[in-house]
Amino acid sequence: MVAIQSHQPDEIAREIEAVPKTTHPVSENQVIATLLEEIAMLLSDQGASEFRVLAYRNASQTLREMSTPVRDVLDRDGMPGLIDLPTIGRSIANLIETYFRLDRMPLLDRLRGEETAERLFATLPSIGAELAHRIHETLGIETMLELAAAAQDGRLAKVPGIGRKRLQGIRESLAERLRDHRPQSEPSVADQVDRSASVAELLDVDTEYRRLAATGKLVKIAPRHFNPGSIAWLPILHCERGGRHYTAMYSNTARAHELNTTKDWVILYRDDPESQGRWTVITSQFGKLRGCRIVRGREQECWQHYHPDHPHPQQADTKSAPL
Repeated sequence: MVAIQSHQPDEIAREIEAVPKTTHPVSENQVIATLLEEIAMLLSDQGASEFRVLAYRNASQTLREMSTPVRDVLDRDGMPGLIDLPTIGRSIANLIETYFRLDRMPLLDRLRGEETAERLFATLPSIGAELAHRIHETLGIETMLELAAAAQDGRLAKVPGIGRKRLQGIRESLAERLRDHRPQSEPSVADQVDRSASVAELLDVDTEYRRLAATGKLVKIAPRHFNPGSIAWLPILHCERGGRHYTAMYSNTARAHELNTTKDWVILYRDDPESQGRWTVITSQFGKLRGCRIVRGREQECWQHYHPDHPHPQQADTKSAPL
């Protein structure tokens, strides 16, 4: 059995990374339990609701007490089997399944201030770290849905190093990764935009985040990227809207630093039993929405939000700078 001795998030992370990949299946339960406990600790430290913190602590305890490897439950019974376990709801089941697929938990990366688009893209079999960096720098995209749109509309094929065979491999990997997010019919580029939350709700979370960040009322984390002094400068917000869990933080991407928009671009995440999602909210620099806060990729809906009595112009001129 793997025993994690520390109670400090950074030290926990180092101990977990040192665990051999040949860990016994039951011991693997303990590793995942420790990751869930770290999520609970970070959520608590960052001001998330007590209910959400308790959900991760209870799930951690469930895994610690299991005599059956949770991997076996997933292999035998799939996601329904995980959800049937005591205290393991849909969102935590998704997190466990993601861990087995990627050997990491994106939510935990986010709470630690480690998540980057490049690291996300590099989880696809057809994309290594160098190519992930090139995709991000060339196209300025941040999410898997945006990557899928780029693979479909031809932009990805223009990235150096992506030939016809690799492009096909990336498309196949994306189809598998995004299978639970796609409609049954072949999706259009517009279908790649995440509309699981309304523009009005996302802009409301953005407003709350920027207001609290400006007054210094939010806990700050020290992102590991673009932060050589390990300074805790990045405010983070956990909030809810009608049972929907959101996390908000300023963008810490290379593109945001390059364009000096680290105090303008806000990344919003949704993570609850009903859905997961990611959006970027920015101040538009172009067109009829110039100066307005918009959800990138949903400019027409933003126009309708700000001008409910006026149809959106036929020629969209609300484009935003690439992220």
